[in-house]
Amino acid sequence: MSKRYKAVAIETQYWKPRDNYIKHIIQAIKNVVQEGDIITISEKAVSTATGNLIDEKKVKPTILAHFIAKHWMRIVWPYILGPICHLRQKTIVQLRSYPIEEGSRHKQLALDRGGFLQALMHGSEASIDGSNIPYSYVSLPLENAWEIAREIKNQIETELRKTITVVVVDTDKTYSLWGFHFTPHPKPIKGIHSIGGVLAYIGGRSLKLKKRATPLAVVGVQYSTEEAIEIAKIANRTRGSGSGRTVWDMVQKFNVNLTDVTWKMLGTVKHHPIVIIRSKTQKKK
Repeated sequence: MSKRYKAVAIETQYWKPRDNYIKHIIQAIKNVVQEGDIITISEKAVSTATGNLIDEKKVKPTILAHFIAKHWMRIVWPYILGPICHLRQKTIVQLRSYPIEEGSRHKQLALDRGGFLQALMHGSEASIDGSNIPYSYVSLPLENAWEIAREIKNQIETELRKTITVVVVDTDKTYSLWGFHFTPHPKPIKGIHSIGGVLAYIGGRSLKLKKRATPLAVVGVQYSTEEAIEIAKIANRTRGSGSGRTVWDMVQKFNVNLTDVTWKMLGTVKHHPIVIIRSKTQKKK
């Protein structure tokens, strides 16, 4: 299906809290967008711009969160679940030295926001994400992705006079088996089932099921679930990973401690929160 589309990543400045991200989107695409395009937007970029962040330094971990960080993450994931889920050796090595103090706070937030099964994930618990975010901040999943997508679509169409579709996408994976789609993400589009947190991840990874990025909202053309997932996959593949796929990658890139990445550092990296996707048969209007 991806052979039907072509995609281009649109570079913008790094979006910080209180930035007018819709204005940035319009400015970035105004000379590129065509009638009928699909404008895909990164959930994390929108969460950051809207201030949908939590400072984990203010989170007080419980005994359970400390246990998960110290034992589950350092023993169960690298030595048992990591191989079962076919994790990269680099990831397994990193998990063996999972940070207990910062990790306990992160697990507590996951427990509070997503519950026990989400907290047992080895990353992106309850879609809480610290990559490409500075200091001890993490981004939270959007509660209103559909409303945000609708607002973006309305403003683009008003200012640029182009009829487009807007899709909000997250990097969390959706797994597919015989037309059944499931994900650990708490709020996917209708047709994708959010089940079991860590159980969904282990099931999808251990069975080597087809895995693709997760669409969270589609406003405009109503694509089938399968095609919406394929669009999310293309967007994720085209966008790249900014300062890194994980927090470990990010701090390694900047050569700093875990919570010492700054807004200024992130601003030096190329960011592509927008990917425009269009049919190869689409004619310019």
